[in-house]
Amino acid sequence: MMNQPAQQQEPPGRTGEMNPRPDHGEESYQGSGRLAGKAAVITGADSGIGRAVAIAFAREGADVLISYLDEHDDAQETARWVEQAGRKAVLVPGDMADAAHCRLVINTAVAEFGRVDVLVNNAAQQRTHDKLEDISDEEWDRTLAVNLSAFFYLTKAALPHMRPGASIIGTSSVNSDSPTPALLPYDVIKAGIANMTAGLAQLLAPRGIRANSVAPGPVWTPLIPSTMPAEHVESFGSSSALDRPGQPAEVAPVYVMLASDEASYVSGARVAVTGGKPIL
Repeated sequence: MMNQPAQQQEPPGRTGEMNPRPDHGEESYQGSGRLAGKAAVITGADSGIGRAVAIAFAREGADVLISYLDEHDDAQETARWVEQAGRKAVLVPGDMADAAHCRLVINTAVAEFGRVDVLVNNAAQQRTHDKLEDISDEEWDRTLAVNLSAFFYLTKAALPHMRPGASIIGTSSVNSDSPTPALLPYDVIKAGIANMTAGLAQLLAPRGIRANSVAPGPVWTPLIPSTMPAEHVESFGSSSALDRPGQPAEVAPVYVMLASDEASYVSGARVAVTGGKPIL
């Protein structure tokens, strides 16, 4: 079991302030050319699952656009690992709640890479509240905008630049099936991502474009100490059957599989990476 001390940060959180530091596969992930020549857009790629996916994609041969809010140090660290793998890294900061910015992300990818082969919708925000009345209208609207509406805007903008064989991957959550009461808006959008991805799989099948989602359980990322009370952080992950939180490096291989041509008949799936907790 991994034990992390009680700790708290200001949102959106920074990797360098976490104790212990998450494992993104920096020293462990070995690529084998499974994404050779592909161009990927990953939102929320500065840290956590997004960083681990960016590192894995690069080591598998993909160029990566790193979309993030304003965590410049974290994003530059992700870019360094991508470039160390011999691939191109493009940094695009900005707010995913803004539809125009979502279109800018895709337009930048097309300008830099010429196309989009893989779109990973991973950017997320959450807040913890024990009472419904404590959730402001503004927080509700922003959570839906960042987590769910951005997925729509990004996908709509990317489709004209995606060829048959392209892959769309949404980051859902075990919360979509087993909602945590204190994370109500987050629960709702993660269910929405699962549903939207399943719908896209059917809608885009005639174009040869696949859509799937990944449903992580508790994973040790900056989102946790920056959005949960310190005492909850200390016990984070104890609800999993493996009695610990997952590391981002343990989630990234599923994204690689879904992005690769090996998954050519995998569409409409939701893959659980939950440490033993089943999803429906």
